[in-house]
Amino acid sequence: MNFSDIKYERRGAAAWITLNRPAELNALSLAILQEVPVALDIALRDREVKAIVFTGAGRAFCAGADLKFVNDLPPERQISETRDFIARAAAMVDMVEAFPKPIIAAVNGVATAGGMELLLGCDIVFAARSARMGDGHSNFGLVPGAGASVRLPRKIGLNRALYLFFSGELLPADEMAAAGLVNRVVDDGALSAAVDEFVAKIATKSPLGLARMKTMALESFDKSTANGIAYEQIMSELHAHSFDRNEGIAAFSEKRKPDFQGR
Repeated sequence: MNFSDIKYERRGAAAWITLNRPAELNALSLAILQEVPVALDIALRDREVKAIVFTGAGRAFCAGADLKFVNDLPPERQISETRDFIARAAAMVDMVEAFPKPIIAAVNGVATAGGMELLLGCDIVFAARSARMGDGHSNFGLVPGAGASVRLPRKIGLNRALYLFFSGELLPADEMAAAGLVNRVVDDGALSAAVDEFVAKIATKSPLGLARMKTMALESFDKSTANGIAYEQIMSELHAHSFDRNEGIAAFSEKRKPDFQGR
């Protein structure tokens, strides 16, 4: 399928989704908000895709929403169309967060505002050493609309999140790794290879098991410890009836690699 503002590429066991507006630092356009869900649906239906990777073309991951889009609107349409744009962005990030296959952000450059919100929806974050990340909304008198006010404090803690909200600063990848947002920092030229290596590793796991663990972890935020553990036990009982669970135990007993089928 042809896309205008993103690229979709199968690479090994991963589907790479590249935001492809390098001249605009991959700022979120209406087309991106429409095309990413289509690309994710393609990846979901492809049984050979074990993970999805988001990255950006050129020197940025994503510099946020395209503010020129808002500025160019007639005054009488700015409120309604901005509201629709933000709703689409929030729905896209929600879809990323809830997606049943692992989603990795390969942060190759600047990630701020809506770009940070997309990153926050991903499961794992790899970053090039030169990458810079932050919220950035305060620099333009804006506030988050696609989930940063909820997800960022949960990822890095309230004080660190408020620092980023208030200052508008972009922090280096090493600092964001120390804060807990970035899983791994690699040299700039090694980003793609490091992500490929990680995808190859998780591609050997049970797709069903990974999807259920992701659901359990996300659900834990809305539950007490006791309720979360009870939910975990329910999911464990459900998983006991799956092919992949039984295949894993059989493979362990027979000293062979398991042949997981995602069911």
